[in-house]
Amino acid sequence: MAPVPAGVARSRQLAVTSLVALIALCLAWELWLAPLRPGGSWLVLKVLPLTLPLAGLLKNRMYTYRWLSLLVWLYAAEGAVRMTSDPSSLSALLAGIELLLCVVLFVACTWHIRTRLRAAGKEAIAADAARRAAEAGYAADPVPPSRKP
Repeated sequence: MAPVPAGVARSRQLAVTSLVALIALCLAWELWLAPLRPGGSWLVLKVLPLTLPLAGLLKNRMYTYRWLSLLVWLYAAEGAVRMTSDPSSLSALLAGIELLLCVVLFVACTWHIRTRLRAAGKEAIAADAARRAAEAGYAADPVPPSRKP
């Protein structure tokens, strides 16, 4: 197995850390720190979609990084709206932290995708083409090399 490039490992660690921090922040915010109603609110259920990609990030699945980079913008929008509209200063501060974590998570996901694809390079593309050709029963390179007379 080839060694994992440092950028891939760092971006993965940053993505997992920021996602776990975002989950913890949303839970604490809606249950204890500044809930919409005293004693907590049902808005805490907004955390459930964030728990789904956690397993994919821990298993290092590229597809999870891709769709998480889109999902995170829903939480960024919520953070931006609540940061500017919540009357409570604590809630506005928590919304600002949520927005910051969302941006960090997005940057980590896109950094991971870019560095991982760059690390894969041409060898991975050629290996993938050969694998698909073998599965289909064709030669890896269907065009024979040209012959010189």
